Amino acid sequence: MSTESIPKPTDEQPVFELPPDSVGMVETQTVTLFESSEKLRLASGRELGPITVAYETYGSLNSDRNNAVFVCHALTGDAHAAGWHSGEDRKPGWWDAFIGPGKMLDTDRYFVICANVLGGCMGTTGPGCLNPETGERYSSDFPVITIEDIVDVHAALVTHLGIDRLLAVVGGSLGGMQVLEWAARYPDRLNAAVVLASAAHLSAQGIAFNTVGRRAIVSDPEFHSGRYTPEEGPRYGLAVARMLAHITYLSEASIEMKFGRRLQHSDKLAYDLGKETEFQIESYLHYQGERFVERFDANSYLYLTKAMDYFNLADRHGSLEAALGNTDARFLVVSYTTDWLFPTDQSRELVSALLKARRHVSFIELSSPYGHDAFLIENEPLERLVQPFLDQTYQSFLNSDR
Repeated sequence: MSTESIPKPTDEQPVFELPPDSVGMVETQTVTLFESSEKLRLASGRELGPITVAYETYGSLNSDRNNAVFVCHALTGDAHAAGWHSGEDRKPGWWDAFIGPGKMLDTDRYFVICANVLGGCMGTTGPGCLNPETGERYSSDFPVITIEDIVDVHAALVTHLGIDRLLAVVGGSLGGMQVLEWAARYPDRLNAAVVLASAAHLSAQGIAFNTVGRRAIVSDPEFHSGRYTPEEGPRYGLAVARMLAHITYLSEASIEMKFGRRLQHSDKLAYDLGKETEFQIESYLHYQGERFVERFDANSYLYLTKAMDYFNLADRHGSLEAALGNTDARFLVVSYTTDWLFPTDQSRELVSALLKARRHVSFIELSSPYGHDAFLIENEPLERLVQPFLDQTYQSFLNSDR
């Protein structure tokens, strides 16, 4: 458990009041796995190790070790899913609205784990880390990774924490792909799988957007074949990649509602091509791009988007039924009406395969104006679905002989 007591305020510090349903002050922890002769064998055939994993936990693991829920983060997320690192934080963890006492992932009942993905840049080994064999940053020498590799690392973390079987694995978007990989790769290690706004493969359109984003990065003069310094790098290309991706996370309706055709600083058109942020939507996208380069590594973006492109459960197992038919986990699949990155048809494909495999599956398409990002924004509809689903899973598990 990583929660800590709240430091007492001093005369010099402003009083920071934690919300009553917060998990409180938390600390990101790290562990090193796959050391020496036990390196991770990657899907590409290469080996990687040692691997440092950054993770956070919320709530308490019970004496039977059967109340653990693993949260898989999306493309640019990290291990900090809930709570606060300090009173100076501008925001809590990325899924704070969903994790805490009495919330969707109730930390009074469940032990919640979230870890940064392999290849990331938020504490888990990735291209920005030092290669122990050379003493230099991996950069473009980092091996190509897949969703399989990411889940293998997280499964090793769960084992390290002394947990044989998870109550549930939960995630959206890239996180949802990880959930599906958990079910296919470790069918006996989870009781439930919650797949939000995701699919068993990325569409050609999704691959196309990732391709343009990667091209923006590698075409930046500061990319230097991936061997840039931590202080420099392809900031312009990474910002453009983020701006492009951000458009796919929204919906036409949400953009219209929020920005319309409103101008940013004037009520008249400037007739000046040099003015980059004339419309409010332009200003918003530039802001998103600028903020992103402050916290994310361009090489990590290349590796993780490629891992998304490569993910294809049916292709690897022969069919989706074969991929998901070996687990007895209960599935909850959720899609959103305005998500055009992972449209509902792809969720229906998953559900159809699970039914053919005679697996337990619940499915719902939620109406939302927020597009792909709805699973990060609208907590009440999800809470009404996920909370009872986990409760039933837990009760079913307790009543079984396992």
